[in-house]
Amino acid sequence: MSIGIDDISFYTSNFFLDLKSLADVQNIEADKYYQGIGQERMGIVGADEDVVTMAAAAALPLLDSCDKASIDTLLFATETGIDQSKAAGVFVHGLLGLPSRCRVVELKQACYSATAAVQMACAIVAREPERKVLVLASDIARYDLTSSGEATQGCGAVAMLIGSNPRLIEIHPQSGRYTEDVMDFWRPNYRSTALVDGKYSTKIYLKALKQAYADYIDQGGARFEQLDYLCYHLPFSRMAEKAQTQLARCSENSSDAATRSAMVAPTLTYNRTIGNSYTASIYIGLVSLFDHAAEDLSGKRVGFFSYGSGCVAEFFSGTVVAGYRDSLHTQRHQEMLEARTELTYTQYLKFYNFEIPADGGDHCMPEQTTGPFRLASIDQHKRIYCAR
Repeated sequence: MSIGIDDISFYTSNFFLDLKSLADVQNIEADKYYQGIGQERMGIVGADEDVVTMAAAAALPLLDSCDKASIDTLLFATETGIDQSKAAGVFVHGLLGLPSRCRVVELKQACYSATAAVQMACAIVAREPERKVLVLASDIARYDLTSSGEATQGCGAVAMLIGSNPRLIEIHPQSGRYTEDVMDFWRPNYRSTALVDGKYSTKIYLKALKQAYADYIDQGGARFEQLDYLCYHLPFSRMAEKAQTQLARCSENSSDAATRSAMVAPTLTYNRTIGNSYTASIYIGLVSLFDHAAEDLSGKRVGFFSYGSGCVAEFFSGTVVAGYRDSLHTQRHQEMLEARTELTYTQYLKFYNFEIPADGGDHCMPEQTTGPFRLASIDQHKRIYCAR
């Protein structure tokens, strides 16, 4: 019995800032961002958008071809939690009308936790092959204004149905892991923006890749030359290039730069235009591969490297299932991106500086999103969501 991703869809905010606008304000060339870090735009959430509304919107298309009653677990991965106690997934459970006979849990470990959710989901399905697990990863990457991380901000959510005999990709059981206690990126409870040591984080990312891949090989995994494509966690798109060079070196592979680039190029398209989406980025990369690969991917082996600062990393792989194209949501994804509204730099600052009311009063949120769900109000510290 094979287990893996039966369906997948992603969603991002209705607003974006072109990084040229940021570059103009900073009096630098836009290519510092376009070419230097491989980013073109950053997704910006409206006042009535958050990780819940994006996750619910990402999951909505999956329910068109799935019996809700078959979903008995919802795993929500995020590092942009909205409550220290209640799982964000419980709000999504209600918005989607999922059955009450369903467990819901939120997972956290920086950008890695969606992979933990996928592996847990595969184990659950192995016990009950007739059931499906809904995995949601949703995040808003936010850094201080004028910081080195500002241009890598973004947001997005991905929804995956994990099931037996999947229609999209079979996940292989071999998996390599690596954990080390480091402080390369963190966000204390009292801060709304993250702290990051960029150069150190890149160094740890590449070290974790080397160690996780070595463990993956020890577990009987495929070698670099046996992989057709690679999906990496993408804090910025150029990171994939650095990772490919490191992985080829680890495996003593002599492929040239063009060949290595071709293995990741289709996975980067969406990330370039929405920015960093933390837990969701690696799997939005998979969606991008499905939606943009020129060749038929049936039977192709895809490697995955998931990294979460702090740090936890995992390397694994999967094989694309024949007929996968019949289950994609490509047109929906492209129409969503084309419908977004571009912000001026001044408008971006207004969005950035908006603060969620914290006084316990009754506050209606400005109606800004055009998505299917919105944060309608906050009443006595309670978040009230609704469908549009």
